Amino acid sequence: MIPMLATVFYIAFPALVLYLCHRFPALEKLGAALICFVAGMVLANIGAVPAGLGGVQKIIMSVSVPLAIPLMIFPTDIRKWAGMAGKSLLSFFIFAVSIIVVAAAGYAIYAGSINEAHTIAGMYVAGFTGATMNFMSVALALKANPETIVVATAASWFIEIFWLLFMMFLGQRVIGLLLKPYDSPAEKTSAVSDEAAAACASENAGFDSYAGMFGREKFMPMLAALGISVAIFAVGTGLYYASPEEYNMTVLMLAVSTLGICCSFLPRVRRIEMSYPLGQYIILIFCITIATTVDFSELLKTSGDLLVYTVMVIFGSTLLHVIACKPFGIDRDTQIITATAGIFSPVFVPVVASALKNREVVVGGLAAGIIGYAIGNYLGITTAYLFKAWL
Repeated sequence: MIPMLATVFYIAFPALVLYLCHRFPALEKLGAALICFVAGMVLANIGAVPAGLGGVQKIIMSVSVPLAIPLMIFPTDIRKWAGMAGKSLLSFFIFAVSIIVVAAAGYAIYAGSINEAHTIAGMYVAGFTGATMNFMSVALALKANPETIVVATAASWFIEIFWLLFMMFLGQRVIGLLLKPYDSPAEKTSAVSDEAAAACASENAGFDSYAGMFGREKFMPMLAALGISVAIFAVGTGLYYASPEEYNMTVLMLAVSTLGICCSFLPRVRRIEMSYPLGQYIILIFCITIATTVDFSELLKTSGDLLVYTVMVIFGSTLLHVIACKPFGIDRDTQIITATAGIFSPVFVPVVASALKNREVVVGGLAAGIIGYAIGNYLGITTAYLFKAWL
């Protein structure tokens, strides 16, 4: 009875959080994922989580992320965004390389003092190029301990808040000391702006809006998307059992990512409006579940060096990115928006573009972030295995 009630709680709690975020703007600014993590850790550490839920928690954590990945990839028009991005994709590529280089430097310093350092490095490379979805999927692919996942998530979010505030309010002024201002060719301004506005509206409509989810027009296609995702998960599970145990989760994650990308080339699949929000919701189920497995007293013993490493990766890679953009003639706004797309996800692109007072960078930022969704898993997993073999 208790495992069944716990399952209902894990599925229903994110719905309550989303409702409260919709009602109260202050909670929405914190973000549903952060609230789920904090709530789960609080419940776990005040003794509110019954004993004997390990089996239920393990099943939910193992199934949720592989199911969510294809759903969140389906709306992506890889060909369109790759063709529209221009210098933004070059900037994003430089940023991805910067993340890997700085993560490697930090790993050389902290490999002996941070538990599962190669796994955390892989999670950071994936998460700072492909957002939370890839952060979590790489963590599962590398079989990270729950404590490692939560403390790495907490550290990254804590530092990301300061990074975002800096970029929104001081980024143009400080980075402008090295990079040139954004230059909009007069003959392209109108076309690019209209295209950016249309792309922004189209992409954001599917990111986090749950409006009309249970209406027939959206609910039935959403169920179809879920069915496709379940089929992809089934194929990935078959490959999981056919693979050596050491690499089976890696095979599963790469399989669902690759098959999700393949399905995104099908227009009927790509046009399903509620696919991405449903994937987000499943990620929230994962967040609340894994957070309730954590003993916070153990986290406090291991977070010091990790916090420094996180600062190094986020701010160090940004500095390297700015320096590397200079010889390629990449402007400050493009640098800021592509770094934002990598570290935070495309959802934040319009927010930061508004702070920059430059809506023309929206298309490039969305393109970079969406490409990041597609490659984050591959970069993170490859990095982790290379680092593990290195030291």
